[in-house]
Amino acid sequence: MKYRLMWWASVGFLVALGWALIALATHPASTDSVFWTLASITCPIAFARYLPISIYAVLAANAATYALAGAIVETVRKIYHHAT
Repeated sequence: MKYRLMWWASVGFLVALGWALIALATHPASTDSVFWTLASITCPIAFARYLPISIYAVLAANAATYALAGAIVETVRKIYHHAT
C-alpha cells in the first residue's frame, strides 16, 4: 500500500507543478479564467493564492493532500474488496 500512496503523492506533486508552470506562463490578469477554476479543484492550496507561499510549500502541500486522499481511497477500496 505504501507504493500506491507514493504514486498518489507523485501525482499530486505533478499536478501542482503543472499548474505552477501554467501560472508562470500566463499573464497574472488571467486569474479569473477557467484555468484557475480547475486549479482550485485539483490543487486545494490554490485557494490561498493571495498569500505569500513559496512554490516548494505548494508542491509539498499538494503532494501531502493527494497522499491523504489516496490513503482514504485505498483504505475504502481495501475494505470494500474484502467485503465482497
